[in-house]
Amino acid sequence: MAGYKEPGIQDRVNAAAQARAKALELLKSKPPIDPDVQAERIAKAAEREAAQAAKREAAKAAREAKIAEKAAQAEKARQEAAAAAPPPPLTEEEKKAARDARYAARKARKK
Repeated sequence: MAGYKEPGIQDRVNAAAQARAKALELLKSKPPIDPDVQAERIAKAAEREAAQAAKREAAKAAREAKIAEKAAQAEKARQEAAAAAPPPPLTEEEKKAARDARYAARKARKK
C-alpha cells in the first residue's frame, strides 16, 4: 500500500498554472456586458448610495438633536440647582459692610 506522497515544487507549479488557465478560460467565456444593463446597474447603485447618504445624514441630525436636548436639560438642571443652593458664605469685607449698614441705620433711627 502506497503512503501519502508530498507534492513537489513542480507539481505545485503545474497545479497553479492549470488553475490560472481555468480561471482565464472562465473569464473569457462570460458574455459581454450590455451597456444598457450596465447603465441601469450604475443608476441603481447611485440611487442606493444617495438613499444611504440621506439616511446617514438623518441619523446624524437625530444624534445631534438628542445631544443638544441633553445639553439643554443639563443646563436647566444646573440653573435650578444653582437657584436652589444656599448663597455662598459672606466674606469678611461683606460682613463688615453689612454691619456698618446696620449701625448707620440704627443711628439714623435714633435721630
